[in-house]
Amino acid sequence: MARVLIIAGDFVEDYELMVPFQALSMLGHDVSVVCPDKQKGEQIKTAIHDFEGDQTYTEKVGHNFTLNQSFNTVHSTQYDALLLPGGRAPEYLRLNPQVICLVQAFYQDVKPIGAICHGAQLLTAANIIEGVDISAYPACAPEVALAGANYIELEMDQAITSGQFVTAPAWPAHPAWLAQFNQLLP
Repeated sequence: MARVLIIAGDFVEDYELMVPFQALSMLGHDVSVVCPDKQKGEQIKTAIHDFEGDQTYTEKVGHNFTLNQSFNTVHSTQYDALLLPGGRAPEYLRLNPQVICLVQAFYQDVKPIGAICHGAQLLTAANIIEGVDISAYPACAPEVALAGANYIELEMDQAITSGQFVTAPAWPAHPAWLAQFNQLLP
């Protein structure tokens, strides 16, 4: 069973944190969820993004999620893989140099990295996806292309694996995304 690190923050997309945490745990993996500047036992707020026929997703307050590890105590060598959920959190997490260094460490050690929706913003900020096929929420396509990756437009329920990266556009892709991510885990 693998040890998986999830980096999250306030207003992470609810399903993109809750479902992977529960599904990977159910498969027997040891899953740690951390947030910069928060400790084990503290909570983060989630946001629910839904597709209701508007030009973009709608956003509602989600659930509180209790962190099970402290960000300042984790190191990439303790984990086999990294998972990056979307929502609003990646928008500001990408400004944290410690988060970027952690993402880069997983890349440099050639460990699996899963990113969904706006989680790709952490991949672009870490400057680690040049020449890689990457999917993300369509609003992130310009960032993905500017980072030198090949933006892959997929249906919302599809995912793609490219080397050590498994990416998908949004939470409807959980079955495909998590299955592909799980295949890369030791």
